[in-house]
Amino acid sequence: MAATAGSSDNNPAFDADEDSPSNPSHEFTQFGAGCFWGVELAFQRVEGVVKTEVGYSQGHTHDPNYELVCTGSTNHVEVIRIQFDREICPYTTLLSVFWNRHDPTTLSRQSGDVGAQYRSGIYYYNENQARLARESLEAEQSELGDKKIVTEILPAKRFYRAEEYHQQYLEKGGRFGAKQSASKGCTDPIKCYG
Repeated sequence: MAATAGSSDNNPAFDADEDSPSNPSHEFTQFGAGCFWGVELAFQRVEGVVKTEVGYSQGHTHDPNYELVCTGSTNHVEVIRIQFDREICPYTTLLSVFWNRHDPTTLSRQSGDVGAQYRSGIYYYNENQARLARESLEAEQSELGDKKIVTEILPAKRFYRAEEYHQQYLEKGGRFGAKQSASKGCTDPIKCYG
């Protein structure tokens, strides 16, 4: 039986994501910015991003799957976990892509995608990432004026890798077989289709 919020102090879904890259100059970070397919492709194109994976985090159910997350009962976010080489790609570059990729002022919604799994979030792995995330939010908020940013900034919880068909979905062509480039530096428009 899946653990739920408050049911146990030993719920692994509440654990910090303790995975770590084997290369000491690499770091992980997680972002939630709507449907993870288009978000992943945007980050795949960034120089210095070594690996991307889509999955679920920040929820209260251990080992969720896509169907369960879509019910809204687990409080998970569709996230992209990024492994990046900080010597090539500063964290601030990733934050810039994050802010430009979605609307951080819509609560649990991106365009036609509605639900808690589509909320805006920055999930950090260390205090430097946390500080830079907060600073970037303040800068973004000053640019937006009265439109209130609803992005959450929280420590990264355990990452549950999504099903294989979700991984690099748009690069592989999605359901229509129309492959999109994940080449570094590619600026082709990203078309998100299910």
